[in-house]
Amino acid sequence: MTAEIEIIRPDDWHLHLRDGAMLKAVAPVSAASFSRAIVMPNLVPPVRTLADLRAYRGRIEAALPAGMSFRPLMTLYLTETTDPRTITEGAGSGELAAVKLYPAGATTNSDAGVKDFSRVHGVLEAMQKAGVPLLVHGEVTDPEVDIFDREAVFIERVLKPLRKDFPGLRIVMEHITTEEGASYVGEAGDNLAATITPQHLIINRTDIFKGGIRPHFYCLPIAKRENHRQALRKAATSGSAKFFLGTDSAPHLSSLKECACGCAGIFNAPVAIPYVAQVFDEEDALEKLEGFVSRNGPAFYRLPVNTDTIRLRREAPDKTVFHSVDAGEDGLVVVFKADQPLMWSVVEN
Repeated sequence: MTAEIEIIRPDDWHLHLRDGAMLKAVAPVSAASFSRAIVMPNLVPPVRTLADLRAYRGRIEAALPAGMSFRPLMTLYLTETTDPRTITEGAGSGELAAVKLYPAGATTNSDAGVKDFSRVHGVLEAMQKAGVPLLVHGEVTDPEVDIFDREAVFIERVLKPLRKDFPGLRIVMEHITTEEGASYVGEAGDNLAATITPQHLIINRTDIFKGGIRPHFYCLPIAKRENHRQALRKAATSGSAKFFLGTDSAPHLSSLKECACGCAGIFNAPVAIPYVAQVFDEEDALEKLEGFVSRNGPAFYRLPVNTDTIRLRREAPDKTVFHSVDAGEDGLVVVFKADQPLMWSVVEN
């Protein structure tokens, strides 16, 4: 049984760093594990212009300890007033890695998202021409659609027509959670890929309610039935280049999670790589781990793979775990599965 492996340093293709004190608390945590990350733009107010993008990138870089190597790959928040010329300029300068589509009201800070998709066709045409990927939060927000069905309905109502209208547009279906999502992406052409989170590989919807409500297991898209979790594990460990790691690490203060109307989001940055390694180990697919966390994402984004490596070691089950991150006077951010031992850890090279 393999006790230690070495892989190319991973990247995170879907990350929330927030802003202010929270940014300062969590940015070094992600930078310790990842070389690069696609940074989500759903701040308040959102990152809507290249000036916003540059300012936010500067704040991220300022939040990192001196000498820490980490490259934030910046995105814009797609709205119905986004100027196509912004896409052309951002792509030309190399500053713009992708554009994020939030259906209005789909998740945290998504109120400025798209309601009428016909109003963003000009932007999508500019993205298709410039080769800028569209990152989609794949859920409809129709209140008549059950929360557990929103991803499957999104594929039929939104994604299929969008791909028909823009066949050259490169699309990432973010944080897929369903058998339908995994199957659709797996069978599609090379222009469609998907990120998968650690939490959706590990928990199902029953886990949210075991012994009471578990607010730190609540995220959007919400975890689904066990058959969907198994489908995601199969996709992630398949070796297909169409699937890669996006942690969707989304920190909230514990006081905002453990309340009457708790925020959606799971903070997994300190434990993402160990937990993904555990999944691949359980699926007898450790030889495919490097592809999922280090190679497939750069290939889709047309970037080189990292040149440095990390080592992972299987640990005794009583190893100390991460419990929380101090966000300053505002409070603590609880880490995903903080009460559980880690079976794998990252060790120094």
